[in-house]
Amino acid sequence: MISTRRIGDAGTLAERQAALVAALVAGAPDPPGFDPTRLAAARRALLRKRAGEAAKHWPVLAASLGPRWSAAFAAQHAGREPGGALRDGWDVARALRAELTADAARELRDREARWRYAGVRPPRPRRLRAALRTLAARR
Repeated sequence: MISTRRIGDAGTLAERQAALVAALVAGAPDPPGFDPTRLAAARRALLRKRAGEAAKHWPVLAASLGPRWSAAFAAQHAGREPGGALRDGWDVARALRAELTADAARELRDREARWRYAGVRPPRPRRLRAALRTLAARR
């Protein structure tokens, strides 16, 4: 159970933890009492971890970008809350659509044929009939 006891003027333990998480992954300001250099290092490490997880869902996209994958991912997601590996990778693919290799563009097209994702809610599988129609139209 998280303590609700106030810790000086900094708030409850739960409030301090929430502020730390928001600072690390959602672009919130650094909470008082934390070393900014260490927070920046933790942010970078968490972005690298997220990029690695997204690369598992988007292997062709990640491979096509090679060493640029982490930087492209960070440029898209720094200061944004995680949306899940599939969704985070999808956002990168859409942002770089004009620059994708043929194989990476095919990976994106295939995902868009099988899944419904408008950038707001998590991706959802399309119904089979709609997926087949979309796939046939794109090929």
